[in-house]
Amino acid sequence: MFDDRSPIYRQIAEQIKADILRGVLGADDQVMSTNQYAAYHRINPATAAKALQQLVEEGVVYKRRGIGMFVSPTAHQTLRAQRRERFFADVVAPMVAEARMIDIPLAEVADHIRRLADDTRKDR
Repeated sequence: MFDDRSPIYRQIAEQIKADILRGVLGADDQVMSTNQYAAYHRINPATAAKALQQLVEEGVVYKRRGIGMFVSPTAHQTLRAQRRERFFADVVAPMVAEARMIDIPLAEVADHIRRLADDTRKDR
């Protein structure tokens, strides 16, 4: 489950964020406790606690004292907005720069994206 590219606590935080974006976890849903994460993934509870603390600091989850951690009501839309920004910065901007560098008109790039999207819809 875990890879060596980033710290385990970050991978856990990203997994929870992905679950929120996919709708596996919804607003006010309870997330696994630190001890549950630690037991399930066979990791140190401090690692799981660090992941959850990061999510609290980001406003993705909130604590209910004595009960546990829950998904923030605004988590889905906040995460979606962050991913959109990252997508345009990390994917679209470099693609546009590359297209310009090799003289591909942006209209041709857009047409190609539309065809790919249409092909993807047909495969469903």
